[in-house]
Amino acid sequence: MKILVTGANGYLGQGIVKAILDNGHKVIACDFSDKNIDSRAERIVCNMFETLNPYEEFGEPDCLLHLAWRDGFVHNSDAHFNDLAKHCQFLQKMLSCGLKKVAVMGTMHEIGFFEGSINETTPCHPQTCYGIAKNALRDYLQMIAKQYNAEWKWLRGYYIVGNSGFGNSIFSKITAAEKEGKTEFPFTMGQNQYDFLNYEDFCQQVAAAVGQSKINGIINICSGRPEKLADRVERFIKENNYKIHLKYGAFPDREYDSKAVWGNDAKIREILANEEYKA
Repeated sequence: MKILVTGANGYLGQGIVKAILDNGHKVIACDFSDKNIDSRAERIVCNMFETLNPYEEFGEPDCLLHLAWRDGFVHNSDAHFNDLAKHCQFLQKMLSCGLKKVAVMGTMHEIGFFEGSINETTPCHPQTCYGIAKNALRDYLQMIAKQYNAEWKWLRGYYIVGNSGFGNSIFSKITAAEKEGKTEFPFTMGQNQYDFLNYEDFCQQVAAAVGQSKINGIINICSGRPEKLADRVERFIKENNYKIHLKYGAFPDREYDSKAVWGNDAKIREILANEEYKA
């Protein structure tokens, strides 16, 4: 397939574009910059919201993977609500002009405070601007895709583990602190349990989900099991031979963070079990 990827130069986009290309598909990569985008992709530097007919201008792709989103790690940024209408309008333009397959990156923060395994029927009660805006976009996607008889996927992402200093996750921040020569990293008590997935595995799961048509709707991009935050971070430090130590109790847990939450991985396991996602 010819797959248009928005937000292709971002932390997730860089790895996901590479994974899609490795699976044999063609990628049209769109972002404000192409500095970190795989050279095998057709790269377009622009503001996608300003394109009048994005479906035509981006080469009439077979599928759209919409990763673009500002301030994903700043959960109460004004950008989430300020940009929401623009995302909706972009999806509407693409579908109204002929797009038949669309996938959008979601987040487990749509769910809000919840304990246990999350599947596609789990009720959503988001408690941050980020979660509320993403939840609204998912509802809009489902409605607009039905209106245009298009295939849709909502890729609900969980917690990503990677040693790139490029991102804003706790793992990226620890990596940056290690490179700066810091000896301590301020931390919570780390007792909450989350669903962690290595960056490369996350990108491969997204690429596999987008590259197939059998399984649609909400798809968890996850490991399928919970692990204590403190255990995963300590293991991350050990895996990378870092010298930095955690300063436990420096920060309180966020009120909206669940005590134990993880994704149901049945759909993604089924996708990975067959190789339809490879061109």
